[in-house]
Amino acid sequence: MALNLSQKKEVVAELADVAAKAHSLIAAEYAGTTVAQMTAMRKKARETGVFLKVVKNTLAARAVAGTEYECAAEALVGPLLYAFSTEEPGAAGRLIKEFAKGNDKLQPKVVAMGGKVFPASHVEVLASLPTREQALAMLARVLAEPAAMFARAVKAVADQQGGGEVAADAEAEPATA
Repeated sequence: MALNLSQKKEVVAELADVAAKAHSLIAAEYAGTTVAQMTAMRKKARETGVFLKVVKNTLAARAVAGTEYECAAEALVGPLLYAFSTEEPGAAGRLIKEFAKGNDKLQPKVVAMGGKVFPASHVEVLASLPTREQALAMLARVLAEPAAMFARAVKAVADQQGGGEVAADAEAEPATA
């Protein structure tokens, strides 16, 4: 169904708004994908914070103009599905990778992130990025490790010097004022 001018402007505005806030973009060829597969992918996209849209490339190019994804405008050729990661940088990569396993018709074509365009093979790299929760857990471990090492060092020094006996002697002697 053809869009009229006002509908096209709405699509461009919506896509531009998403692109301005998104962490990454994957454009994938989807020709031959069944309706059931697309429906399942859209459902999973909503659950994982991925904005998924099939739109004409000319409209997509207008929408990404002025954003960090403008660099990908030249590569937007052919029927493409656009997946923008809105919550985590790797979410779109994980989504496309997961659905491409069971559907050889879904082929990543362009990966864009941080104002740079990468080849389709970088979907693997993007998909391997940790989720927000995983990244926070890694950060917590990194921050906790020096404190744990310091505590072990203090305990080792106290054990070497017989720290347990010194503490018992201090408790046995009354304090003089």
